[in-house]
Amino acid sequence: MNYFLNLLRDDPGTRRGAAFMFVAVAASVAVMICIRIISSDLHPFVMAFFRSLFGFVVFIPLLMKAGLTPLKTDRIGMHLTRGTLQAALMLVTFMAISLAPLATVTALRFSGPLFATLLALLLLHEIIRMRRITALVIGFTGAMVILRPGIIDINLGGLFAMASAATWAITMIAVKSLSRTESSSAITIYSILVTTPLTFIAALFYWRMPTPEEFFWLVLMGIFGSLSHWCRAQAFKSADISALVPIDFTALIWAATFGYILFGEVADIWTWVGGIVIFSSTMYITYRERQVRTGREKENKHESNPPT
Repeated sequence: MNYFLNLLRDDPGTRRGAAFMFVAVAASVAVMICIRIISSDLHPFVMAFFRSLFGFVVFIPLLMKAGLTPLKTDRIGMHLTRGTLQAALMLVTFMAISLAPLATVTALRFSGPLFATLLALLLLHEIIRMRRITALVIGFTGAMVILRPGIIDINLGGLFAMASAATWAITMIAVKSLSRTESSSAITIYSILVTTPLTFIAALFYWRMPTPEEFFWLVLMGIFGSLSHWCRAQAFKSADISALVPIDFTALIWAATFGYILFGEVADIWTWVGGIVIFSSTMYITYRERQVRTGREKENKHESNPPT
């Protein structure tokens, strides 16, 4: 935590990224609340479609003012990949939120960076040392603390939340890659252009036209969802991911608070314990990854500028 506070104090880019990340987290919790309010009557896939549709409507004024300029890109393939991943992420996340308490979904989604590290190990053959392997094992143990398979019946919403975390890990890699060359507006708009038709296809199997009251919550969902994606992309452009991870933990506090106030959901002690374990392990992993990356950069700099 001192590491994170030092970054905030010394780096203006980190402070700016942290501010965007905080807004992104608050907006994402607001989306979860909207989903929960109408999930008892409207299928999550239908909600996912309208969330994408109304999210696109939010950006129409920007497109009317700037024309097609924000859409100019040389990385259309990566945008399509990111949009497809985002559609899958929305579908499994909306299912999770409709089936499990908000705090449980939020705590399990903290395991996203754990999946990112595991994917780097399995797919990219990245070498990780024993300390990060230990943190990885501890983090997934935290997820088991929340799910407690064999002790309680596994909640289907919890499994969808884990699937959401895994999909999030891949999606964030794509977002980070795009943020190096693309604007936050382009990343968000292309995502919506891809997710809207894909989620519509999924929604057709469970289609029902929403009521006027449901439309109200769906519009709010679209606004908050687009705000969250734009702010998160802007945060990644301003600061390193490792400096932004601690802010994600505030989502558990928000989710537990509003879950209790609005829906009478009481987060049990195991949700908090598991969430803290997962979060602590992801904090350590991101910290170690930053140290390793910084060390490599120093070595490369030293090799390119040998002493005379």
